[in-house]
Amino acid sequence: MDWLWNLLDPTWWLTILGAFATVGVLAIIFAETGLLLGFFLPGDSLLVAAGIFSSAAVAQGMGITPLSLPVLLIGTPLCAVAGAQLGHFLGARFGRRMFDKPDSRLFKREHVLRAEEFFEKFGPAKAVVLARFVPIVRTFMNPVAGVLEMPAKRFLVWNVIGGIVWTEGLILLGNALGREVDPKQIDKYILPGVFLIVFISIIPIIVEVIKKRRGDKVAAVPGGRHRVTNGRH
Repeated sequence: MDWLWNLLDPTWWLTILGAFATVGVLAIIFAETGLLLGFFLPGDSLLVAAGIFSSAAVAQGMGITPLSLPVLLIGTPLCAVAGAQLGHFLGARFGRRMFDKPDSRLFKREHVLRAEEFFEKFGPAKAVVLARFVPIVRTFMNPVAGVLEMPAKRFLVWNVIGGIVWTEGLILLGNALGREVDPKQIDKYILPGVFLIVFISIIPIIVEVIKKRRGDKVAAVPGGRHRVTNGRH
């Protein structure tokens, strides 16, 4: 199982990529958002780690080649948007045939169903943006949006918004963390920092779920109105 943990460990990727770490991050973000088999690659954690190691002092302290912050800030949103757009195109082009395959270690039909439920629960626009912050759903949402016939132009608009917020936000947060923490202590903060940032990122989704449930309760009342108590709404 060591190989699996390595694939999920952003620090392992940045170490093994060496001088090509910056380009490697761009490639991984593209694959994780555009290729179905890329769902197991690190996304949120890689962006945070890339931001952290864009600090030369921190990177050198960990034996990692410093990443270029300007290239990350320009390249990651472009790759995230391009990857998602590719996923949407493939979904629109091939339909459900894309998912017509037996379950395996790298493919589970439940991932597709989860993305479809997410799409239906939040609606096309919100789903495309919010899915950026949900691992696995982030990968499968794009072809699912294509299969469910979300127009390519509309998908592109919300894809761009979600891609920019997701990549820029996590990279800048990672960079801020890298500049504030002692380089010799950074390894103690990486995972807690990633978990905290991912938790913060899903707060909007939790809020939307609560609002949706409240809306469903209101709609369940006859006439779609609030109950009347003591003669008042």
